Amino acid sequence: MYETSVLIVGAGPTGLTLAADLARRGISSRLIDAAVAPFAGSRGKGIQPRTLEIFEDLGVIDAILATGARYPRVRIHIGRFSLRAGSFASSKQPTESVPYPSVWMVPQSRTEQILRERLAVLGGEVEWGKALATFTQSDRGVDAVLTSGELIRATFLVGCDGGHSAVRNVLGLRLEGGPVGQEPMLVANLEIEGLDRSDWHVWPFAAGGVMGLCPLPNSPLFELIARAKIAASGIEEAVRRVSGHDVRRIAWSSIYRPAVRMVDRYRVGRVLLAGDAAHSHPPAGGQGLNTGIEYAYNLGWKLASLMRGGAGSLLDTYEVERLPIAAAVLGLSKRLHQTRSIRRGKATNQLGLNYRKSPLSSGVRLGRLHPGDRMPDLRLEDGSRLFDHMRGSHATELVTAAGSRVLIRPDGYIAHIGSTHFAEYAGEPTRCRPFHPEP
Repeated sequence: MYETSVLIVGAGPTGLTLAADLARRGISSRLIDAAVAPFAGSRGKGIQPRTLEIFEDLGVIDAILATGARYPRVRIHIGRFSLRAGSFASSKQPTESVPYPSVWMVPQSRTEQILRERLAVLGGEVEWGKALATFTQSDRGVDAVLTSGELIRATFLVGCDGGHSAVRNVLGLRLEGGPVGQEPMLVANLEIEGLDRSDWHVWPFAAGGVMGLCPLPNSPLFELIARAKIAASGIEEAVRRVSGHDVRRIAWSSIYRPAVRMVDRYRVGRVLLAGDAAHSHPPAGGQGLNTGIEYAYNLGWKLASLMRGGAGSLLDTYEVERLPIAAAVLGLSKRLHQTRSIRRGKATNQLGLNYRKSPLSSGVRLGRLHPGDRMPDLRLEDGSRLFDHMRGSHATELVTAAGSRVLIRPDGYIAHIGSTHFAEYAGEPTRCRPFHPEP
């Protein structure tokens, strides 16, 4: 029997983020996936500003920015006429406190590739073609059985294996909720001959329902979103009829029914759920992939602390902090889907999500800083960025000239504001930085 600290099931964005975060903290894990090869398509393409900050901390921001682009403007086609409307995502200039203010479009397959490459640098890998059959758990750990018969003993098991999660099924948990709308939808990645790639093309009154074709950056492909019934005559024929352009190839396609569902608990003993294994999002607003990455970023440092002998109560805060946020984000996605609103910004960028009600948040407010909030970037007295000093697996303490101290958790949220000095946090020495002006 192979032994490891954490067994991660599912090598999508959530599982890859968790594996990379654990690896940089020196915690052993195995990352398995039932698929025989990486996912080649793009379901989620919008990387929200908060996720970009996480990617900076994980050391992949340069690759993400290089391979992506801002969202294009929408071109609406009505008969022989077309007009340009606004973009689905606002375009803003960076500020001192928000270095990545705009949504960045990156094909999901490329995001996953970048995370796999980062994991490899940290000494990890994805084990493809290894599916979970079942598991049992005790006070000592989790014994997992793969469909191949291999046995793995782990201290913790995390299910990041999507909507059809084997981990969730073994636990007996259900995704509660229901579908949004009556019709199934089609998403596909297509190469289309001659279609202008500078705009996101939308045909709101196409036969069979609205059709959208969005160019994926640094790729010859468009992402098609339409009602599934258009595929009855073939995707190629439907696209040619509506757009007037021929489809050269179909790289990937899938039919899904938009739904809003989630489990009512994220932890059963030593087994936890994260990402799409814990919830089901409609694609409106680009929240699903980003919420999954936030799950992993919240969970990684807490698991690492426990593996170093930290208090078991720390892991209880994973569900306490993330479940209410997931419920709120699901409600937002549902509203955007039902109203077909193109309004984005503060509602979807995830910068305002907070843990103010968490038992890990304490102290008093200091200017615009509040315990439980995301810590904004700051310019320190030596001219350096606060985010540069926060990068890594440690907590950070910001000290003002007046003696106030701001303790920043390893995941970038404010744990405490007051006069108390924390020499260490979550089992690692805290790094202190002076900041003379009051924030």
